Formats: sequence, structure tokens, C-alpha cells
Amino acid sequence: MRDNARMSKIIVTGAAGFIGMHVAQALLARGDEVVGIDNLNDYYIPQLKHDRLAHLAQQPGAERFRFEPLDVADNAALQTLFEGTQATGVVHLAAQAGVRYSITNPHAYAQSNLVGFVNILEACRHHGTKHLVYASSSSVYGGNARMPFSERDGVDHPVSLYAATKKANELMAHTYSHLYGLPTTGLRFFTVYGPWGRPDMAPMLFAKAILAGEPIKVFNHGQMQRDFTYIDDIVAGVIGTLDRTPQADPGFDRLAPDASRSWAPYRVFNIGRSEPVQLMDFIRTLEDALGRSAILDLQPMAPGDVAATYANVSALGEWTGLQPQVDLAEGIRRFANWYRQYHLG
Repeated sequence: MRDNARMSKIIVTGAAGFIGMHVAQALLARGDEVVGIDNLNDYYIPQLKHDRLAHLAQQPGAERFRFEPLDVADNAALQTLFEGTQATGVVHLAAQAGVRYSITNPHAYAQSNLVGFVNILEACRHHGTKHLVYASSSSVYGGNARMPFSERDGVDHPVSLYAATKKANELMAHTYSHLYGLPTTGLRFFTVYGPWGRPDMAPMLFAKAILAGEPIKVFNHGQMQRDFTYIDDIVAGVIGTLDRTPQADPGFDRLAPDASRSWAPYRVFNIGRSEPVQLMDFIRTLEDALGRSAILDLQPMAPGDVAATYANVSALGEWTGLQPQVDLAEGIRRFANWYRQYHLG
């Protein structure tokens, strides 16, 4: 249920990104006004980001979309934009992404994911934001072995700097919820895929290599599980949580604290399919959709990676009334169709 009926102006950071573009499109489709922020950096080919923005410009409601090329780490520019926008809701998706990249480029994560995040919190605090929804990650579960991952589990043993910055975001958000009453909701995304996806993620890397007849790198010799989640289900969860502002939990027990909620207006949710897939099964499904066989280059486990992810999404379902709708076969079919059209014409 949408309990913020007057929430009509939304700032979406990372609006030229994979999830950001889809979230902005869905908000426009339902009548909201959207201000998109993105620094259009070259972590991956910027042309894809420009093409996403061009796609947004062709969608229903595009006249209600305004794009600002802005880095969230630029505090002065960010504060000026917030002051001039007076948005009631913020969906913060801008971040330096990628587990493996964090091993060789740690300062990029500190700047974007830590400095940028505190800038967002300060902007929300000072400019009337009613609700901040932000991207966390399934990677915060780190070395946890208990499956499925629950928001009630501890997340104190990250195995990558990227994961550590996302855990830090959750802690920073809680601080602002406690000190300033800023309602915040963190979303731990589980392996998002679909049209317009990031080229450094497995679906795009695999599709490109399979169609080119080149080997694909398969880490941990294929002994991996991922909770692959189609982009439409992710977007539904993002907007579903945006529409319900967390309140302080009067029943919060400080002697037996639940890590997913608080005495402050703060919540954290898993957002995934809750149906982990063996990596080799994923590859076979992609082969079927593309009509080509993959050449496998079996590799050991990559540093900072984990063998399996599996989301318990019961809390998100109770909060929003939503359940994942798109299974792997259908999601891969849609992805493969888009990939051919975008890359092959």
C-alpha cells in the first residue's frame, strides 16, 4: 500500500545505471516527477549509460524527468541540487560497484560509497526528505554460512572492501535515523540481471563471449550458487519500500536486538528471488536462450567472492505485499532478446 500519496518528486541517484534507469522509468510511468543524478564515470563504457538516458527520454512521462550530471562525492553541488529540488523522497543507488574492482581500486569505494553516502545523508537531513531508500548489497553477509541469509543475521565479517562500505552505509543510515529522525530503508540486492545490465556482471560477460565463440571464465570451477533476481522484481521492491516509510519500532528489544529494525525509523530488507541457482544451470539456461554453446574456462575462486547467496525475502513480502514474479527461464529469455537487439541490431 502506498502510504506516501503526496510523494511525487523523487531524486534518483545513479539514474544512468542499470537499476537506477529502471527505477526512474517506473516512477515516471506512475506519474512521479524524477530528478536523476549520475556522474557518468568510466568504470564501464559510458556509452551504455548515455544510451540508458536516451531510452528514458523516449518513455511515457519523460517530460517529468530532469537529469543532472553530478557526483554525489561533490558535496557543494549535491547540497545545491537538493535545495533547489525539495524532493520528498530519495532513492540512492549511486555507488562504486563491483567486488573484484575493490581489491585493486579501494579509494574509489571510499570516495563514492562512504563520502558520497554521508553527503546524501546530510542533504536529506537538511532539505526536508521524508524517506531515504538506499542500495545495500547481499555481499554484506560475507563469510556467513547459514542459508538463506536473513536480515536478522549478523553481518560483521565482510570479505571485500565493497561489502564493508555497504555495511558502513547501513550503520551510517541508522545513526541519522536515530539522531535526526530521518526515515531510512536499506535494500540488500541479490544478483540483479536483465535488459540494460552492467557489462561487468556475469550475464553480460557470458552472453558476449558465447555469441563471439570465446571462453567464459567460470570461477570456483562452477561450484557457485547465486540468487539471480530479475530487474522488474527489484524495481517493484524498491518502489514498494519507497511507498512505505519506516516508523520507530516501539517493541524493539535492546536486550535481544533485531539487526533489521530499530527504535529509530530504520529498516533493512533483503531483495532477491529466494531461489538460488547453480552457476552451471544458469549458463545452460543462457545457452538455450542464445542458441549457442559456451566454452568454459574453469577458474579458482576469485578473491573477495563467496560461493553462494540465498535471500530470505519474507520480511520484504510482509512489508510490501510483493513476491518475486519472474523466474530464471523467463528472465533470461527477456535479457537475451534485449542483448541481441542492443548489440547485434
